[in-house]
Amino acid sequence: MNENRPLTILIAALGGEGGGVLNDWIVGCALDQGLPVQATSVPGVAQRTGSTSYYVEMMRSPAPDGAQPVFALSPMPGGVDVVVASELLEAARTIERGFVHPKRTTLISSSSRVYTTQEKMQMGDGRFDESLAHAAARRLSAKYLTLDMAALAAEHRTVISAVMFGALAGSGVLPWSREVCERIIRAGGVGVATSLAGFGAACDAVATGAAHEAFAAAQPAGRAAPEMWAPLLATLPAAMRENAAHGVVRVLDYQDAAYARQYVDRLQRLAAAAGDAQGQPMVARALAEAARYLALWMSYEDVIRVADLKSRRSRVERIRSEARARDGEIVRIVEYFKPGVDEVASVLPGGLGKRLRDWAVKNNRLDTLNRGMHLPSTHVGGFLMLRMLAKMRRMRRGSLRFREEQEAIERWLAALEKMLPLSPVFAAALAEVPHVLKGYGDTHRRGRASFARIFDTLVVRALESSTPPGADAAQELRGAIAAALAEPEGRELEKTLEQAGIVPLPPVAKPIVWMKKPRTSRSQEAVPSR
Repeated sequence: MNENRPLTILIAALGGEGGGVLNDWIVGCALDQGLPVQATSVPGVAQRTGSTSYYVEMMRSPAPDGAQPVFALSPMPGGVDVVVASELLEAARTIERGFVHPKRTTLISSSSRVYTTQEKMQMGDGRFDESLAHAAARRLSAKYLTLDMAALAAEHRTVISAVMFGALAGSGVLPWSREVCERIIRAGGVGVATSLAGFGAACDAVATGAAHEAFAAAQPAGRAAPEMWAPLLATLPAAMRENAAHGVVRVLDYQDAAYARQYVDRLQRLAAAAGDAQGQPMVARALAEAARYLALWMSYEDVIRVADLKSRRSRVERIRSEARARDGEIVRIVEYFKPGVDEVASVLPGGLGKRLRDWAVKNNRLDTLNRGMHLPSTHVGGFLMLRMLAKMRRMRRGSLRFREEQEAIERWLAALEKMLPLSPVFAAALAEVPHVLKGYGDTHRRGRASFARIFDTLVVRALESSTPPGADAAQELRGAIAAALAEPEGRELEKTLEQAGIVPLPPVAKPIVWMKKPRTSRSQEAVPSR
C-alpha cells in the first residue's frame, strides 16, 4: 500500500440516518491523530428519501513539516478505498456509478432494505432481487462485508450511523484504533451510551467475522405448519409441500381448522388431476404456484382481516420498536380508514349485501359514500371497535364476498384440473392468474375486473379449444397478467388482449360531476388593480 496516497472513504446513506454525524466522527478521529483530512457532502432531496453521500479524504500519516496536501472535493470512479452504505440498494448504486473497484475497494453494506417508491408502486411484487446486489458486490469489490445494520440500530436504540461507524472500525481499514473512535463518540456528548452500544456490536460482528454468519442465518425460513398437519401435508406432491405448509399456517390464522382442511382438500384435487405427471417440471411448477396463490386467495383481505391485524399485540410492539419508545413512554396510534358501500356490503350476509351493492351501483353511490375516519387504536374505544370487527370472523362464511370468492376459486380450480393433464405449460401460467387479485375496496374491484377479463377471454378460449393450448397461449396469458399488474385502470391489459386476438372493450363512460362555485364574501373578492 502506498502510504503517500490518501485514504478515500465514501459514505452512502439516506437522509435522516445520521450520515453527517458519522462524517464528523471520522474527521474528528483524523484530527485527533494529527492526520490532514477534508470532508464534503451532497445532501439528499428529502428527509428519509433522498440519497445522501459524504466523501472523506485523509492522509494515512501526519504530513511532513511545511507540506500541505491537496485533496479532491468529490470521489472519482475507481479511486475510492472504502465505501460504507446504510442500505443495500445504496451499495448497488455506488457499484453502478463505478466507485467500487475490484482490486481496491472495501465495500461495507447493510443487508437491510428501504424500498424505493418504484418498488412500492407495483401492484405485484415489485421488489428488487437482493441476491443480484450481493452477487455484484462480491464480484466487483476487493472485499465485501455485510450485516443487518438496521436490526443492530433498532436493537441498541441508536441511529444507523453509529452502526456504520462500528462496521468501519471493525473492518481494519482506518489508520487508528477502536479506542480512538469510542473517545470521539464520547466527546460528542449526545446519545453516547446508545451510540457506543451500536458501534461496539457492529465492530465486534465485523472484526470476528460473525457478520457473514449472521447474514446467512437471517435468511427467512418462515413458519412451519403445526405437527398435527404433517401427515396430511405428506400426502401432497413434493413440489407442493413447502408452499402448502406456509399456506396452512396462513389459512388457520385467517379463519379456522375447517377452512385449512378445505385448503388441503383443494390441493389434493389438483394433485389427483395431475396424476402420474406430478414430477414433470411444468406440472410441478403449476402445483407449487397453485398452492401459493390458493392460500393467498383464500385469506383475502376484508375489513374483518384488516381490523384483526391492526389490533394485534405484535403490531403494537413492532410500532413501539420502530418508534424507539422506552418502557413507560406513551405511543398513540391513529388508524386511517375510508370505508365505502362495497366494504360494508362485502361483510354483510349474502342476500342483504348484494341488495345494498346493487342499490349503490344503480344510484351511482358505490364511490360517493366513502367517509374518511381517524380511529385511535390505542384508545379504549378505538381498540374495542377493532376487536369487535375482528370477532366478525365467525360470521365471514355467510358474507357476500366469501360466497363470491369461493365461487371464483372453484371456477379457477376446475380449469386447472382440466389443464394439468392436457397442457402443463398452460396450467403453469393459469396457476398465476390469481396474482392480479389484491386488497379490498377500489383495489379489489379493479383486480377482480382484471381477473374476470383474463379468465373470460384467454382462459375460456383455451378451455373451449379442440386442441390443447401450447407455449404461445401460455405466453399470452402471462403477458396479460403482467399487463394487469402494470397498470390498474386496465388500459395495458386491453392492449395485450387485443394483440392476442381479443376484441377490446369499448371505453368506459365517466360521469361529469357538476360542482357549485363556493360563495365568497365581499371582503374576499379581489380588488381590481388600477
